[in-house]
Amino acid sequence: MEPEQELETVAEAEPAEMAVPPPPQPVAPRPPRSLNLIGARNWYFLASLIIIIPGIVSMATQGFLLGIDFQGGTQFQLRFQGSPSLVTVQSAVSAQGVNGVVQQTAGGAYLIRTGPIDPKQQKKFEDGLSSRLGPIDVNQTQVSEVGPTIAGEIVRSAILAIVAASSLILLYLAFRFRRVQGGFRSGLQFGGSALLALLHDVFLLTGIFSILGKGIGFLGIPGSQLGQVDSLFLTAVLTVIGFSVHDTIVIFDRIRENLIVSQRLTFEQVVNLSIMQSAARSIITSFTVVLVLLSLFLFGGETLRGFVLALVIGIVSGTYSSIFNASPLLVVWRRLQPVR
Repeated sequence: MEPEQELETVAEAEPAEMAVPPPPQPVAPRPPRSLNLIGARNWYFLASLIIIIPGIVSMATQGFLLGIDFQGGTQFQLRFQGSPSLVTVQSAVSAQGVNGVVQQTAGGAYLIRTGPIDPKQQKKFEDGLSSRLGPIDVNQTQVSEVGPTIAGEIVRSAILAIVAASSLILLYLAFRFRRVQGGFRSGLQFGGSALLALLHDVFLLTGIFSILGKGIGFLGIPGSQLGQVDSLFLTAVLTVIGFSVHDTIVIFDRIRENLIVSQRLTFEQVVNLSIMQSAARSIITSFTVVLVLLSLFLFGGETLRGFVLALVIGIVSGTYSSIFNASPLLVVWRRLQPVR
């Protein structure tokens, strides 16, 4: 064998060296997610106006379906031995020539609310129902009356309660955020923005209940008893006020913290960053509450449905206004009246 061939044979017999992989290339960091919510604030304001205006028109033209607490009248709590259905009871009440509202309680009894009826007419009304629906359980019968004077006092107290709650919230937020750059004037901007977002929730809730209770008259759409305005509705409004302000304070508090640690950012950038950091928490919290309320709406009985519906509407509206109305309003206010 020649020397050159021998060298080639030896080279082929030797194991090939393992290829060394190239060093890994550094991965570029993923840019943080960011949405310019503040930049689209005019679209959020427009959406709020589109939602609120029909309710305001309904309140101005149709008014509200007032309950016995606000307009006065007579309330019957009756239990029929034959256990008739809600539709049957409502039909029997309408046949008496009385504009009555019927609700079924969890215990199987019925709450029937009518206009003011004197004792003689009350007996005639009960006899008429008994002839159509069967005997009435006397031990379960209750009749109560609310006069127009008491109803007027309840209306005034309700309005005073809402005004007082809103005023106290404004003063508290102004005091709470007075240490932000601009002092007490800046605190008033925070408090005023929260109050305006709060009015959005109240107008939306009352407008929807006006449409539900009275219907849209010019379209011939009838109303529903779900839209009745009574003491439970007032309780729902005050609850919504507290819940909405709570969400707004969470975002405003984050704005206050970021103004200290992010001094190189503009005010709009700080607000946008704060919304991104707080929105998920607010949405998840509200979503869990709405799930519970929906269960109560479906299985809690007819008496509570109007109250639960008001809470659902108010909480959803409060979450929306805290994220898309309160903070953008603060930015607009700060632009119109800069603070130092």
